[in-house]
Amino acid sequence: MIYRVRKAFVLGAGLGTRLRPLTNLMPKPLLPIFGKPLITFALDHLRQAGIEKFWVNSHHLPAKFSAQFPDGKYQGTPLELVHEADLLETGGGIKNIELRIGDEPFVVYSGDLLTDLPLGCLFEEHFSKGNDVTLALRTTEFSKSIHWRRETGRVVDLLGALRSQEPGEFDFAGISVWNPSVFSRIPAATKISFVPILIEWLRTGGKIGGVALEESRWFNLGSRKEYLSAHRIIAEERWTPDYLCGAPWPVQADPTAQISPESTVGGGSYVGARCTVEGDVLLEDSVLFPGSFISRGTTLRSCVVGGVRIEPGIYLETDFV
Repeated sequence: MIYRVRKAFVLGAGLGTRLRPLTNLMPKPLLPIFGKPLITFALDHLRQAGIEKFWVNSHHLPAKFSAQFPDGKYQGTPLELVHEADLLETGGGIKNIELRIGDEPFVVYSGDLLTDLPLGCLFEEHFSKGNDVTLALRTTEFSKSIHWRRETGRVVDLLGALRSQEPGEFDFAGISVWNPSVFSRIPAATKISFVPILIEWLRTGGKIGGVALEESRWFNLGSRKEYLSAHRIIAEERWTPDYLCGAPWPVQADPTAQISPESTVGGGSYVGARCTVEGDVLLEDSVLFPGSFISRGTTLRSCVVGGVRIEPGIYLETDFV
């Protein structure tokens, strides 16, 4: 049986503090990955899974989101921006779109993820088990906060709040399916994570399910190190998610960039739109934002250049300029 979800809420309102000063220039979900805005991977992934309408919340630099989606669509699929003047966090953000979602299940997808997890498996688990909420799970280096029983497919504890006798093994992978019954459990106009909502739901017998999705690629781009690492791994593995179509991706330079043939652009480097790279330059695992100018004789290793001019002969490593 094919289980369908038609609506998705993509989380775009985070501040991205660990990515500063990159996120002083643009919101984290709009940071480019080989020139493609991060959030558009989530939208492509969801479109492939059958999503027919998007809502994206914003808070930091909302005009950047409006410029990215000027006609209220993405690839022909309706997309509505929901600005949060006061940051509501994940639970408050879900409550804030209650009247827009209506009375049907919906996906919540973190806008700072790059992954090709099989969404169909998540949908099937949600509907076949009759869950209230179903979380995509994964073992990661970041957290082991979720205790999940493989034999039942149910989450039994979060953050040890229910004093489970067994330690958690899984992290939340940033994608979930929710029934609209969640709305009555979240206070209106309140800044709140969805974690305490789930914990209380578990206490009262809620059917909180999970599915471990380990095989696919999954990048959590929470820091500058992770941002550059994703570029390097994608370049090394020549990885392209199967939901992308249209223009080739990844590519190492925007067509409008001017790069001297005397220079080397290596590893996971990307040269953005309207950039200039003069002669005898070495770029290694570095990203140039649009409009950057790299003067002759410069070496950049694991750097991000935010649209500025780098003077001749500079050597920089692990830096943002």
